[in-house]
Amino acid sequence: MGSKLYVGNLSYNATGSELEQLFAAHGSVQSAEVIADRDTGRSKGFGFVQMGSDTEAQAAIAALNGKEHDGRALTVNEAKPREDRPRSGGGGGGGRGGFGGGGGGGKRRNF
Repeated sequence: MGSKLYVGNLSYNATGSELEQLFAAHGSVQSAEVIADRDTGRSKGFGFVQMGSDTEAQAAIAALNGKEHDGRALTVNEAKPREDRPRSGGGGGGGRGGFGGGGGGGKRRNF
């Protein structure tokens, strides 16, 4: 069990300080962050809270998972480690675009 928690289904008005206050009742909060869209700056509706210990994290999950906050039922669980993913611009790999491929070798000759 880790002490970093995922908090989902947040109101789009939620702030990091609100998140910190909400979780402080269940232990020491090391950090609280609401994730915002890079382009618009608007909340994406989820965040992460780092609790002081695993025991405090478990207490927060037990108390807050499913609890209504700002009209929404929160999802609180242990944060999964972030998977490495390629930077933008990549994508899919795969086939050879729209170039039909296949067919015998070499150039086609017209006699």
